[in-house]
Amino acid sequence: MKSYRKELWFEVPARRGFLNITPQVEQCLRESGVKEGLCLVNATHI
Repeated sequence: MKSYRKELWFEVPARRGFLNITPQVEQCLRESGVKEGLCLVNATHI
């Protein structure tokens, strides 16, 4: 089974904000080489 892990860091100008991270997640999937399976995106500091 192949796995891939990458941490992404984002800064927002206010205490709370919405950020579309879809392009960054898609880029990580391309880098990983994983063709099928699950992608878990976990926000650790919310």
